[in-house]
Amino acid sequence: MRTNLSGRIAAVLVGAEGLGLGVLMVREIVAIAGGDTDSIESAIALVVLTLVGAAAMIAFAVATWRGQSWGRSGGIVAQLLILAVALGAATGAFADPAVALALAVPAIVTLVLLILAVRHAGRTADRRDGEDSGGIANH
Repeated sequence: MRTNLSGRIAAVLVGAEGLGLGVLMVREIVAIAGGDTDSIESAIALVVLTLVGAAAMIAFAVATWRGQSWGRSGGIVAQLLILAVALGAATGAFADPAVALALAVPAIVTLVLLILAVRHAGRTADRRDGEDSGGIANH
């Protein structure tokens, strides 16, 4: 199933987040190579987790672009996690409102677009179900 414009834009934004995680992973590797870590084991674990996150975000983006529901669902969960990180960045002893906004604004925009894409997919599925049953919706 093809997705609508909001789904396509959301897919591009989720993909950009995945690429951003990839850039962060490269930065982490440079820090390891430069000896700028207290614990090499923790640093390597962080690189691996960042790689997994980047791969997941890219997969969500591709699936959302293709109109697959699991991509939209994964993207929504990721945006909620990003918003949780933004809330953490806005509060606490080392609060930085600029960082919090830089994280929250794109996550909110992407979340809204993903929800719009879900609604569009639902309406499309309802229309398709109506056609399959001779115009009468299945209950």
